[in-house]
Amino acid sequence: MRRREFLRLAGLALAVGAANAACRTALAMGESSAPGDRRRVLVVGAGLAGLAAAKTLMQAGFEVQVLEGRGRLGGRTWTSTHWPDAPLDMGASWIHGTRGNPLTELAEAAGAELAETDAENAWIYGPDGTELDEDGEERLEEIQDWLEEVIGEAQDGDEDQSVRAAVEAAARDEVYSTADRQMLEFLLNTILEHEYSGSAEQLSAYWFDDDEAFGGGDALLLEGYQRIVDSLAEGIPVALNEVVQSVDWSGSGVVVKTNRGTYSGDYAIVSVPLGVLKAGDIQFTPALPARKRTAIEALGVGVLNKCYLRFEEVFWPAEADWLQHIPVERGEWTDWVSLTNATGWPVLLGFNAADKGREMESWTDTQIVASAMQTLRRMFGAGIPEPVDFQITRWWNDPMARGSYSFNALGSELGMRDHLAEPLEGRLFFAGEATERKYFGTAHGAYLSGVRAGREISRR
Repeated sequence: MRRREFLRLAGLALAVGAANAACRTALAMGESSAPGDRRRVLVVGAGLAGLAAAKTLMQAGFEVQVLEGRGRLGGRTWTSTHWPDAPLDMGASWIHGTRGNPLTELAEAAGAELAETDAENAWIYGPDGTELDEDGEERLEEIQDWLEEVIGEAQDGDEDQSVRAAVEAAARDEVYSTADRQMLEFLLNTILEHEYSGSAEQLSAYWFDDDEAFGGGDALLLEGYQRIVDSLAEGIPVALNEVVQSVDWSGSGVVVKTNRGTYSGDYAIVSVPLGVLKAGDIQFTPALPARKRTAIEALGVGVLNKCYLRFEEVFWPAEADWLQHIPVERGEWTDWVSLTNATGWPVLLGFNAADKGREMESWTDTQIVASAMQTLRRMFGAGIPEPVDFQITRWWNDPMARGSYSFNALGSELGMRDHLAEPLEGRLFFAGEATERKYFGTAHGAYLSGVRAGREISRR
């Protein structure tokens, strides 16, 4: 919007400096490479960012060792094979914007089959479970237009505020019925909280949408993101179950200590999620510079959790891609994806984001499924069957993620992601979707950040 574009054109974006090349090998503590040896790079994390960095460096002739705390590759890109005939992505699911997106090219190279889904191919149901009629759709569009106008005005304001504060201040001058308020909460949840993972109370009105997108539609990978992950990881040395505890960059190289051993290299790339950095799970010696610590603290990490329900047969509109529900309870089960149209599977995927997503992580699986079914029965009738199985995520309580992805929170500022990405002393580098200025919160952002970090090192 106007304020955002003005500040960008005014040149407030900070240039990210280039940085160096790197290593890994279980060398003695503090021992560095002898002159003439291949330079070694340690990469912390085997998600898309870490794998992309490792691939970039290996292609440039570096020796690389990836250290991954999980017992699998992919990080927040995770394809479950719990249902062998229906591989499901528990983290990243779509290639968002297939035209010009580097993940589209990677998918094609890996022989992955894509199936586009259309966000406009959506059935919208009201609080009573009936599909919105023409009048209801028109009113929903009017409230959406009003919401976009309010946010635009807030982005031209003198001071930043949360999206919620901006909306509530404007709503005081409007007369809303209960139905109008339910529609407004539905839009805040589906358009903003599900997209950016943070609550409307946390999202910066100035900067929440300070991102860019590729053109084209959105596509699911029918065999899951694992096809891309496995293809990218081919030939890369990865040590699994290596939980990184400390990174010492005080010497001429970098020493990384894990729960299983100590690794030394000329350089290191840290690609762990922002939530892990926020939690302080990795000790840095010396401590990270103040402006990097400020960025870690100020940027937000949110939640978008999934609940897959599998049924014996399809009882919902099989031709729909999306099924949306305007709930009585704020933020609960507003967005559903039907996988039937794209895959033929009798599977529904329900989302819960931000505050509601975190709250539900404390519920039992039985409680979550019962809540989901209560909404589906409101939409499709009391006689629909119970699911034959389910799969549920809890990203907030995952110690290797501590959230789904990052967002621009109230109190964050333009340039903080550049500070997060900034190399230190030519030997410690950073990657991950949170370090991506243009494409934060996305799988392609994670990949591009890894390529960028690898190139920073290879240019040294």
